[in-house]
Amino acid sequence: MTTLRPNPGILDIAPYVPGESGSGETTKPIKLSSNETPLGPSPHAVAAFQAVSSELARYPDGSATELREAIAQVHGLDAQRIVCGAGSDELLSLLAQAYIGAGDEGILTEHGFLVYPIAILANGGTPVVASERDLHADVDAILEQVTSKTRIVFLANPNNPTGTYIPSSEVRRLREGLGEHVLLVLDGAYAEYVREADYDAGADLVATTDNTVMTRTFSKIHGLAGLRLGWAYCPEKIADVLNRIRGPFNVSMPAIAAAAAAVRDVEHTKKAVEHNNLWLPWLATELRKLGLTVTPSVANFVLIHFPEAGAVTAARADEALKQRGIYLRRVGAYGLDNALRMTVGTGDENKAVIAALTEILSASGRGAAAE
Repeated sequence: MTTLRPNPGILDIAPYVPGESGSGETTKPIKLSSNETPLGPSPHAVAAFQAVSSELARYPDGSATELREAIAQVHGLDAQRIVCGAGSDELLSLLAQAYIGAGDEGILTEHGFLVYPIAILANGGTPVVASERDLHADVDAILEQVTSKTRIVFLANPNNPTGTYIPSSEVRRLREGLGEHVLLVLDGAYAEYVREADYDAGADLVATTDNTVMTRTFSKIHGLAGLRLGWAYCPEKIADVLNRIRGPFNVSMPAIAAAAAAVRDVEHTKKAVEHNNLWLPWLATELRKLGLTVTPSVANFVLIHFPEAGAVTAARADEALKQRGIYLRRVGAYGLDNALRMTVGTGDENKAVIAALTEILSASGRGAAAE
């Protein structure tokens, strides 16, 4: 009897493990492990979600027209070139499905988002890792990995879990250095948080090239992670391809309604940015006072490095924090064994983490700063 086997590459996938939440605890935990916004969704999004609750027996608009038009209006884009999906994860997977096959290669950076190799392997391709420079994407290193087999380059900008970015000039240099046969996917999940003048999420490149796609999400600044919703801005031919292979009703009716309201509520988005601008530098300063190293971040999280020779490792700190009901993100799967990623939370949550780490490090004898 022939043994039923999955397609090549699938059993090589390490399943994605989400951040812990401590949901079984009797007291409400402090969950700062998944880069969710502490402000929650726009009240207008919640109201729009509730307003369609009586229509759940109906199929949604398969083209997500209302949502695409809202995105286009707010961001100044062409609605016909926008494709919506169940989270940007689905769109990343669809892009790999469309353009990667057996024997092809997809490039990601050393500490790139874990969904990229999953998408590549699931379609029979080979993930190729380009080294980074000081936890930043390195354009030259990426270009060195390009071969005739390369079909896609995935670039998270800003990157998760490092929080670093490369300027638009470097992204353009990357695009110019890639051959016409290579699709450049610019993952801008945290784009709304970036305030640097030399940053661009990629819409201009999409508009001026035939082989660049920008993906975005509603899971972060818009606070709709539970609805699973993302969007891609594509050249017309790529949008046509994605619309041919996506599920005909891949975005639910409540998601369409809530997301359209969320993206139009620019004041709520502004408040989320202002909150992040206040607490991101505060966290970095307080963590460094404890003797910990913090990678400069432009997103809504910080990457905290513990001293290699210190008494408190990232693993030990993580366990001690969980005992106090605080959940950060272990990033060993990204090759960062002695680091934790922390989402910017509410003011009280941020202060609670600093107080807890102060206590944990002090209890070790000398603390991180003295190691």
